[in-house]
Amino acid sequence: MPKGIDESFVALPLRALADAALARARALGAEHADFRFERVRSASVRLRDARPAGSADTTDTGYCVRVVHGGAWGFASGVDPTMDAAARVAGQAVAMAKLAARVTASAGGGGRVELAPEPVHADRTWVSSYEVDPFKVPDREKAALLAEWSARLLAADGVSHVDASLVAVRENKFYADTAGTSTTQQRVRIHPELTAVAVDPRTGEFDSMRTLAPPAGRGWEYATGTGWDWDGELAAIPGLLAEKMRAPGVEPGRYDLVIDPSNLWLTIHESIGHATELDRALGYEAAYAGTSFATFDQLGTLRYGSPVMHVTGDRTTEHALATVGYDDEGVAAQSWDLIRDGVLVGYQLDRRMAHDCGFERSNGCAFADSPAHVPVQRMANVSLRPAEGGPSTEELIGRVSDGLYLVGDRSWSIDQQRHNFQFTAQRAFRIRNGRLDGQVRDFAYQATTTEFWGSMEAVGGPQTYVLGGAFNCGKAQPGQIAAVSHGCPSALFRGVGILNTTREAGR
Repeated sequence: MPKGIDESFVALPLRALADAALARARALGAEHADFRFERVRSASVRLRDARPAGSADTTDTGYCVRVVHGGAWGFASGVDPTMDAAARVAGQAVAMAKLAARVTASAGGGGRVELAPEPVHADRTWVSSYEVDPFKVPDREKAALLAEWSARLLAADGVSHVDASLVAVRENKFYADTAGTSTTQQRVRIHPELTAVAVDPRTGEFDSMRTLAPPAGRGWEYATGTGWDWDGELAAIPGLLAEKMRAPGVEPGRYDLVIDPSNLWLTIHESIGHATELDRALGYEAAYAGTSFATFDQLGTLRYGSPVMHVTGDRTTEHALATVGYDDEGVAAQSWDLIRDGVLVGYQLDRRMAHDCGFERSNGCAFADSPAHVPVQRMANVSLRPAEGGPSTEELIGRVSDGLYLVGDRSWSIDQQRHNFQFTAQRAFRIRNGRLDGQVRDFAYQATTTEFWGSMEAVGGPQTYVLGGAFNCGKAQPGQIAAVSHGCPSALFRGVGILNTTREAGR
């Protein structure tokens, strides 16, 4: 763990800027005001066949003021780190709120903005769990590691090309509001990734296989062996890719599936994570990100899946990408149930939705990806819980006489209500009489959300649980990007529809 927040960030006049902005907002009659100063540094390195293919290192720095005035939201942002400028930005936010109130009134009214209560968290500091700041590691060292990994894959028979990349982000954030909460936070995340490509020189047919290592809320130590067995995975990829190139196409039909966490995390993200965002369920994202079949009137009654299904929303899991100490409304991180015993029992929400929908408190899901953006409700770490004392992946496979074992995420498609979907995987192994029997290709599993999760017969034990995730979950207008993790065990599903994608394409 690092000792604290980066010194160059805390040396900025954070408190003075906040005081100037919040004092001005109060003087102008704001019912609520909050101030957020952010510095987000993102860097990437890319190699193609062990040679440099590109790099970037950018920093987004600035601050914003959000107010409730006259029952309406107002927001403004700036970059000038002076007290006068911060006060002007607060004035602009109030002016925007006044305009919004007039527009809302002329349109027939949309209800006053009121926020659910939250305890005051004064002078709190939080730092994510990592050992080595990746921005303290020279770029040449990062590129050298990617080149060495690439060379290992390129030396293997059947590997024609290798793409390698590493992305790292350090996010510093200071928040203060008129209630007295003030928080200073630092988050670090990293994602090394390699893709091996095989090309048949006779036919031109090609395929690829990517590392399963997920992005993680860790530092440079993740790339050097803490939290993932890179040597083992790189050694296995060439043989698996060669087998995949020779594999037959799957016969369409209904199969029992054992789905590895490296694949299932994405299905959770799309069919549960987005579907249990309350703003979608209320229709707020209909113009862009879509709505949800899991509407608010079904809370407590919707049969989402089988009785073994227990899904939590969480902002506290160590090394997860959506983990924080406090959200962008000053709400402390929490963990809560979304689906219990297969029934929808909760949503992800922010302070306004919590108030409007009768919840006692927000569960801390407000986030903005930039000081220029207003916080919106964003996804927590939504995870399927393992069964205490539950089976291993091998034991789940042993329960299947005719099925598939799916590993690694690949393409996906889902409708705007998060109900009808289709997912593929990086590799699929045929299961016959409880044993793996080689790979098959050209497959996709297809279902509705409730049908799929209703077919889940068993979940694996804690020993099968892995955190997956992504850096690039998109939402909102203007568009914002958020990083999020999803933990899950291996799981067994009965009678899921399987397509042959090549035949579906008419080839």
